[in-house]
Amino acid sequence: MPVPYASPMAIRVGVVGAGSWGTTIASMAALNTTTMLWARNASTAQVINSEHHNPAYLGKRALPAELVASHDLEEVVRDADVVVMAVPSQGFREVLHAAALHIRPSVPIVSVAKGLEQGTLMRMSEVIASELPGHPAAVLTGPNLAHEIMDGQPAASVVAIDDDTIARELQRIFSNPRLLIYTNPDVVGCEVSGVVKNVIAIAAGMAGGMGFGNNTRATLITRGLAEMARLGTAMGGTPATFSGLAGMGDLIATCSSLQSRNTSVGMALGRGENIADVVASMQMVAEGVKSSAAVLDLATQFGIEMPITEQVVAVCHRGISAEQALSDLLSRGGRSELD
Repeated sequence: MPVPYASPMAIRVGVVGAGSWGTTIASMAALNTTTMLWARNASTAQVINSEHHNPAYLGKRALPAELVASHDLEEVVRDADVVVMAVPSQGFREVLHAAALHIRPSVPIVSVAKGLEQGTLMRMSEVIASELPGHPAAVLTGPNLAHEIMDGQPAASVVAIDDDTIARELQRIFSNPRLLIYTNPDVVGCEVSGVVKNVIAIAAGMAGGMGFGNNTRATLITRGLAEMARLGTAMGGTPATFSGLAGMGDLIATCSSLQSRNTSVGMALGRGENIADVVASMQMVAEGVKSSAAVLDLATQFGIEMPITEQVVAVCHRGISAEQALSDLLSRGGRSELD
């Protein structure tokens, strides 16, 4: 296996979005190559540059001194050889459209967003293709809880793009001795995995909020993985992807951690809290809330059964209780596991 963090080349990386994961990705890249991070708020950029922290999202965790932040989107992307889009899916197109005016031709665009665009049902790589035709589109995904990565805990991720040369360079840029980056040409499968796992995490959180334990969570994870794989393969994904880091790995991490925004939303719903109040109280976006309805629309379009997703949509968008959703899910009864 090559050592991707050795002998760095003169690649300039621009990361758009200074939330917890965007800042973490920028921090990893800054250890290997010149990296600039765009922050929507000028005060966030100032704190990152002067104090090397992003307290709103990462607490007191130290950021690399090499990382530079800016409130000027043009400054961040105009000289970049790689642009990473780390904004939520519902603001993805708007920000990318603004950045596109300043991005040089053929620069690869890497999405780390795990959602679908409302209305169009587009994956983020499809949004990239529509806003920046001719630019290679990649996805960076996997079981990557930002706080654990920043704490230096061993982890792995996957970069998905069907160009092996670009994949290996992205692998080098984002790797370090405690973060292994694997490559995978299956962009569709990796994106679908990242979207669906957030929906299943809400379901797992609801079960936890209702006081249920490991058996229930394991059931939701495994049956949720089946839903993910059914939809993903119908859309053109590779079956092996769903048992890998982007699929099973991310699903387990998200459903098992209270660091997950989607699991936290589910926990609150399971305790009987109102979805509007839960979402309003959150500083960061839980992608699964809005994506759940889009995922169900895709499932209908492709003729795929996704009963867990159906119940998450019912709770998040139709006002039924978590208890009723569980009852409705159990009322389906047993069937062949291989169906």
